[in-house]
Amino acid sequence: MWRVLAVLRLVLVGYAFVVNVVQWGEYARPLLGWLVFAAIAVWSAIATWFYAVPRRRYRWVLAIDVAVALGGLLLTPVVQGDLAAAEQAASVPSYWIAAPVLACAIRGGWQGGLIVAVVVGVVDISVRAEVIQRTLGNTFLLCLAAVVVGYSAALVRSAAAERTAATALSAATAERERIARAVHDGVLQVLAYVQRRGSQIGGPTRELADLAGEQEAALRALIREQAAEPDTVGDVAALLQPLAGASVSVATPGTAVQLPAPAASELVAAVREAVLNAREHAADAPVYVLVEDEVDAVTVSVRDDGPGIPEGRLDQAAANGRLGVRHSIVGRVEGLGGTATLHTGAGGGTEWELRVPRTLPP
Repeated sequence: MWRVLAVLRLVLVGYAFVVNVVQWGEYARPLLGWLVFAAIAVWSAIATWFYAVPRRRYRWVLAIDVAVALGGLLLTPVVQGDLAAAEQAASVPSYWIAAPVLACAIRGGWQGGLIVAVVVGVVDISVRAEVIQRTLGNTFLLCLAAVVVGYSAALVRSAAAERTAATALSAATAERERIARAVHDGVLQVLAYVQRRGSQIGGPTRELADLAGEQEAALRALIREQAAEPDTVGDVAALLQPLAGASVSVATPGTAVQLPAPAASELVAAVREAVLNAREHAADAPVYVLVEDEVDAVTVSVRDDGPGIPEGRLDQAAANGRLGVRHSIVGRVEGLGGTATLHTGAGGGTEWELRVPRTLPP
C-alpha cells in the first residue's frame, strides 16, 4: 500500500500546484505561498524515499509528515490574506493534507490514522474565516478514509503473514516427508531386519532384537507425529505412557500435564533417551519415571538402581566425541530453557531430573 500512497502523493502534489497557479494572483504574499508549496513538494520526495523501505518508516518521519501538513494549513491565511475569507478558496496544501493522514493510517492502523485525521481536520477548520458545509464534509471524508485505509492495511498485513506461514508450513511438510521416506528406506528397514534375524537366531541376540524392535516402533511413532497436524498443547503424561513396560514404571498425575506442543515433544524425547540409557547400562534394574506438575514448570525424574555412572565418565565421553547424553538429553532440555540435572555415582544408581518451564524462551 505504500506504493499506492506514493503515487497518490504525487497526484496530490500536482493538484496542489494547479490550485496555487489558479489562486496565486489573489495571494497577499505569493512568494511565501510558492515557498510553502516548494516545501511540500520537496518533502513529498523525501517522504516517498523514506516510506519505500520498511526499515525506514520511522515514527519521526510520520511526525514531520504531519507537521508539514499542519504548517501548510496554518500559513494559508498569511499567504492568502483576504482570499482566505472566500468560501471557495482552497488552502495552500489543498487535498495534499490527506497524504500524511493515510501514511499514519497505514503505519499505525485505523486508530492512529483517525486521530491524525481529526487533528488535521480541526486545524483546517480553524484557519477558515467561516465554517461551511464543504469544509465539514471534507473533514468527515478525511476521517472516513483514514479508518478504511488503516483497517485495509491491517488486513493486508494479516494476509501476508498467513501466506508466509502457509509457505513455511508447506516447505516444512515437504521436508518432513522427504526425511520420512529416507528413514523408511534406510534405518527402519535395517532395524526391522535386525529384529527379525535376532529373533530367529535366539540366545543373546534376542535382547538385541528386542531393542531394535523398540527403536523401530519409536522411530515410526516419531515419523507419524511429525507428519500429523501440529497441536498447540501437548500432554506430557499421556505422551510418556507408551514408555511403561515390564521394567519401566511411569507415574503421572491424574490430570493432564500440559506444555506447548514443541516443548512436550522435546521433553518426552529427552525422557525416552534417559530410559533407553538406563536399560542399556543398568542391565535388569527397574527404571522409574516420575512426572511432577508444578505451577511454573514440569519436572520429570528418571531413576534406576543400576551401577551408576562413575565421576568424569560423561566428560570423558564428550571429549572423545560421544555426545549422545549431551545432545539427546541435556541439549534438548536446555534448548527449552530448562535444566537437566544428573545425580549419580559408582554403585549408587542414576537419576536424571529434567525440568522445563511452561513459558518457552523466545
